[in-house]
Amino acid sequence: MGMLLGLVFGVGLLLIIAAFVAPSEAEAAAEGRLRGRSRALLARAGIEGLTPGAFIGACIVTGLAGFLLMFLVSGALPVGVVFGLMAGWMPIALVRSRARRRLAEFRELWPDVVDNVASAVRAGLSLSEALAQVGERGPPRLREPFRRFGADYASTGRFAESLDRLKARLADPVGDRVVEALRIAREVGGGDLGRLLRSLSTFLRDEARTRSELESRQSWSVNGARVAVAAPWLVLAMLSFQGDVIKRYNTPVGAVVIGAGAAVCIVAYRLMLRIGRLPEPERVLR
Repeated sequence: MGMLLGLVFGVGLLLIIAAFVAPSEAEAAAEGRLRGRSRALLARAGIEGLTPGAFIGACIVTGLAGFLLMFLVSGALPVGVVFGLMAGWMPIALVRSRARRRLAEFRELWPDVVDNVASAVRAGLSLSEALAQVGERGPPRLREPFRRFGADYASTGRFAESLDRLKARLADPVGDRVVEALRIAREVGGGDLGRLLRSLSTFLRDEARTRSELESRQSWSVNGARVAVAAPWLVLAMLSFQGDVIKRYNTPVGAVVIGAGAAVCIVAYRLMLRIGRLPEPERVLR
């Protein structure tokens, strides 16, 4: 037991140290699929101060902590492993939840942003100036990305590159569509910019209203799936405090039972989410 605790402590210490070491450009260019998906998830959640390596390290450390805690409480290795995997997945679930909340919040704010841009254009400002002033007068939640867009455009004078940086900071599918519509409007020119912005604002409001109604009607399916999946593992966690009962799972047959139960829960949960939750919009205009 002492060797196991020492090993886990050493691995955790190395992960914590590695989390504060910034990756080089060569490492960033050669990042794997896991690191790339972690970077995209953090961007969707609006988390800028955390590197993908640190996020992955946090998942590993959390998983090891959950494994140690439940293994010491129950004395059953299969129980410790399954709860360790759950604990390791917890940071991912939290970041995904934050990304969904951010996406829903931005979806409600984009029509106001387009209205602000349309008002500025009608007042005689250029499109770049109208976008920059969103950082001062737009919705508070979206001011910072547009304020940084104004700073980028003022320092470089390159509208297209500043728009690309704005899209990367927003990491939002609706924002991608708005930015690309504005890019096309600026390149094509003409006097239809005001009409395009009004049409875009109306479309975004209708889309947000329809999706909100559907999500409110189907939220019971998602919540029901979460309760159904969590219930057996809560029971198992309570049984872990009863040594004479939980020791029956510290056998090959017990490990198979726990593994089969975990597989069934994962499949059922994913299936329920696919049935009950609306598909999330994807970023197709990166």
